[in-house]
Amino acid sequence: MNRGLVIKNTGSWYLVVTPEGKQVECKIKGTFRLQGIRSTNPLAVGDRVLFELGPQGYGLIATIEERKNYIIRRASNLSKQSHILAANIDQAFLLVTVNYPETSTMFIDRFLASAEAYRIPTQLIFTKMDLYADDEIKYIDALIALYTSLGYSCATISSLSGVGVDALKNMLKGKITLFSGHSGVGKSTLINTIDSSIHLKTNKISDYHNKGMHTTTFSEMFPLQEGGYIIDTPGIKGFGTIGIKAEEVSHYFREIFVLSGKCKYNNCTHVHEPGCEVIKAVKNHQISQSRYTSYLSVLEDADENKYR
Repeated sequence: MNRGLVIKNTGSWYLVVTPEGKQVECKIKGTFRLQGIRSTNPLAVGDRVLFELGPQGYGLIATIEERKNYIIRRASNLSKQSHILAANIDQAFLLVTVNYPETSTMFIDRFLASAEAYRIPTQLIFTKMDLYADDEIKYIDALIALYTSLGYSCATISSLSGVGVDALKNMLKGKITLFSGHSGVGKSTLINTIDSSIHLKTNKISDYHNKGMHTTTFSEMFPLQEGGYIIDTPGIKGFGTIGIKAEEVSHYFREIFVLSGKCKYNNCTHVHEPGCEVIKAVKNHQISQSRYTSYLSVLEDADENKYR
C-alpha cells in the first residue's frame, strides 16, 4: 500500500502526490463509496489516503485516513447532500470584496460559523483595496472593527499594488491554507501574486451587477516555494450550512455564545423567548443586527424539514 495526499479532484479522478513527490492519478475502489458519506464527493483535496497501484499504472484508493478537520457546505439549496471543500486544513482565508463583486455579511457569517463548527481558524482578507471609493473604505473599516472585536484577524490587500501581500506570504509558510470567497474576488490573481510558480487562469468581472464568473471548477492544492500549500476552491455564490444542529448554532457565533448562558431558559433559541439576554443585547446594539440576522438564517438551515 502506498500513502499519498489528494491534491486535485476532477470528479471521478483524483491526483495524489506521494511523500517522495511522485504524482499518481487514482480512482476510488468500488467498495469505498459504501461508507455512508452523504456527500457529492466522498474524497476531498487535502485528504491523506492509502492506495495500491493497478496494472495500468493508475492507483486505486482503498482507505482514507482520519481527517483532522474539513470544511463543508450544502451542495444546493434543496439538497440534503453536502459538498466537502477541503480536508486537513491549518487555516482558512476568506477573501472579501465590498464591490466588484459585493460580499454580504450573511455570506461572511455563514462561512465563519461553518469554520467554527469544524475547528478551522479563519482570517478575513479584504481584497482589491486599490479600487474602492471613500465610502466603501469606511464600510470596510466598520467591518474590520466588528470582526476584530469578535476575535477574528482581518487584513487588507491589493494584488495590483502589492500592498499587504508580503505580510500574507509570511502567514502561509509551512501551513495548509484554504482560500475561499465569491467568484470574482480575485483569488486566482492573488495566488499568482503570492507565488510566481503557480499560474492560475484568471477571469474578468462580468458587467452584469459586477459579478464574477467561475474560473475554478474543482478545489486544487498547490505547493508553495517557501513551504506549505494553498488550496484554491471554486468561487461560490452562497454558503449553505449543513450538519449543524439547531441547539448548537449559537456555539458558532462567539458573541451570542458568551451571552447565551445568562438567558432565563437553558434551551433558549434566542428567537422569541422571554428573558433572552441575546435579544436584549441586539436591541441595545451590543450585538450587531447583521450578525443576529445571520444567526437566524443558519438556524433556519438547521431545520431539516426545510429540505424534505
